[in-house]
Amino acid sequence: MPREDTTATTTAADAALLVDLALGHLASAALRTAVDHRIADHLADGPLHPEELARRTGTSGTHLGRVLRFLASRGVFREDHGGAFHLTPAAAQLRTGVPGSQHPGIVMITDDMYRRTSGGLTETVRTGEPSFPRFYGAPYFAYLESDDAAREVFDAGMAAFSAPADVLVAEAFDFPGTGTVVDVGGGRGGLLREILERHTGLHGVLFDRGATAGDHILDVPSVAGRWRVEAGDFFAAVPTGGDLYVLKQILHDWDDADGLRILRSCRSAMGPGSRLLVIDPLIPPGNDPHPGKALDLAMMTLFDSAERTIDELDTLLSRAGLRRTRIVATPSPTSIVEAVAA
Repeated sequence: MPREDTTATTTAADAALLVDLALGHLASAALRTAVDHRIADHLADGPLHPEELARRTGTSGTHLGRVLRFLASRGVFREDHGGAFHLTPAAAQLRTGVPGSQHPGIVMITDDMYRRTSGGLTETVRTGEPSFPRFYGAPYFAYLESDDAAREVFDAGMAAFSAPADVLVAEAFDFPGTGTVVDVGGGRGGLLREILERHTGLHGVLFDRGATAGDHILDVPSVAGRWRVEAGDFFAAVPTGGDLYVLKQILHDWDDADGLRILRSCRSAMGPGSRLLVIDPLIPPGNDPHPGKALDLAMMTLFDSAERTIDELDTLLSRAGLRRTRIVATPSPTSIVEAVAA
């Protein structure tokens, strides 16, 4: 029998893959549209047709329906046979004011500041320099310090993105029964609160920039009397006296030179028996998809930093006088790398 010619089918499938990737910016735009118009909030009490959603949101029903139809094809919302749209589990996370809401995170990552910066990837690859300073006239974190609105978007977005991972990290690692946990660059304290709530013998220190740490979420009865907040610069020094130092999604924001400065600050603060936890995505070998590979491109354009492989992280730890002792996987894209003084 003659062989079946699959060349045309393969070529078409490959072309479709490329087109789907090229249209990726429209997925981000559609998600931002749904968030801006609070579609998930309007569907909280049950399904609605585009015309009713349009009436409630002051939009065009025809155009809104087309956007929701596209998002439904990606698992965000669901269109029934009558043309009404329902919440899906993913869409439910776009609601505002509910536990686990990803609304602030989506607002952050689809902000013009990030979309514009990602659009400079071609030039970043050519020059080896991040695109953010070219567009905004200052390094990323310096810009956030100068723009209160941008910093608030960042802080709220990071808190939303971190919340699900905070729970998974707190559950995955065997934290000690007693001692002091120092959360370095810990933002509003989401992870520290999860740890302290699960381990009532632990005390904690939240260490971050003054404006961020001042907006903490630790003042709750479940951890009362077991925490304090310190403001400062982790490049200069971090609080001493900790039994466990935590760097959650900090190192990936900085290049090796600055990452080494942060690690050395932690190493200087660590006493005998202290341990350090580096919590970041680890880039696995091979061609399989991994969220860290996409985040790596964002790091490249924003900070000139990177998500790291375990070998790259080991090298950085060694240069800081630290030694990896184990890796604890979590159900999230992040892994927990434990290190001690070398």
